[in-house]
Amino acid sequence: MDIRQLTYFHEVAKHKSFTKASQVLHVSQPSLSKMVKSLEEELQVALIDRSSRQIELTEAGSIVFEQGQMILESVNHLSTHLYDLMNLKRGKIKVGIPPLIGFLFFPAIIRTFKSAYPDIEIELIEEGANKIEEMVGDGLLDLGIVVLPMDDEIFDITPFVSEKMMLFVHASHPFAVKEQVEMNELESESFILFSEDFALHGRIIEECQNAGFYPHISYESSQWDFISGMIGENLGVSIFPQSIKNKVNQDQVKAIPISNPSIPWDLGIITKKGRYVSHAAEEFIKMLKDFNH
Repeated sequence: MDIRQLTYFHEVAKHKSFTKASQVLHVSQPSLSKMVKSLEEELQVALIDRSSRQIELTEAGSIVFEQGQMILESVNHLSTHLYDLMNLKRGKIKVGIPPLIGFLFFPAIIRTFKSAYPDIEIELIEEGANKIEEMVGDGLLDLGIVVLPMDDEIFDITPFVSEKMMLFVHASHPFAVKEQVEMNELESESFILFSEDFALHGRIIEECQNAGFYPHISYESSQWDFISGMIGENLGVSIFPQSIKNKVNQDQVKAIPISNPSIPWDLGIITKKGRYVSHAAEEFIKMLKDFNH
């Protein structure tokens, strides 16, 4: 058994298709099929049930897929260690960021980092914080920026940004002239929220419930500027971090501090506990830690 056999079988099992796997691996389908067959012959057991239209793993195939995945991850970690050893500050970092966080902080961060380390490639994956948590946990991302708290038994967590949430309303709204608003005053409002993949969705609902009511949700979106535009058309209210205050059309949208209680917005950098963090990723995390200092 060699690494190439495991890699080919892993792709077939993951995609449940020789055709898709051959496209991903850039090899011909006959060559791929032959490689998987040779692995089955070597192990003297069928790994794939080819009788149905969509291929399925046999019990033995499921075991080989699970164990093979750990072997491939170990080989990948070995390669990463060696790459760092030979290329001190070169490499690639896969970073997960929610779109709102990316918009607020990352253009300046990326510019600064690329100026210091021009040979390090940064791949940004924009997803909601809940999806990023899952992807970091699955080892698909080197690090992610998420809304805290997070499970510190699964992740190593480094604080990143801490600020307060504010209520955003149309300029004609009665709350627009208030110096602050309490959460229980929002019971009759129509909310425009981020969609369920975003941590702020559940967070705002939770804060409303803590204040004694369940929010009436008029609209949901994955785009903060769309939500801001809807507020600007007086179609509802929303709750955003205070940094958004300087990004909205302040003639149309007003931001009011929330009290009783105030709502913190704490962001953290997460990496999977026990997973190797490359030198490039360590440098990036170090720069993120210094961002607000």
